[in-house]
Amino acid sequence: MPSERGPGYHLNAIAKGELGELSKLDEELAELHDAAAQGVKIMELVELSDLYGAMRLYLERHHPGTTMADLEKMNDVTRRAFLNGYR
Repeated sequence: MPSERGPGYHLNAIAKGELGELSKLDEELAELHDAAAQGVKIMELVELSDLYGAMRLYLERHHPGTTMADLEKMNDVTRRAFLNGYR
């Protein structure tokens, strides 16, 4: 008789992604949504950290030489444009 497993950290089934690929970003984002739906703030922070790591590995594989600091700079410019009301 097969054993039935209950939920682990996440209540929803979440497809596993491949490190350094978009599928890993999808996985971590789905886990973040699941943690938020559960209302577990610490788990949300863990998933944000995992998403950060997945982004960093994606950059290393697909955009060598580009860093998270580069993304932060672009985000700062985007934020400035929105705060000023024009692009």
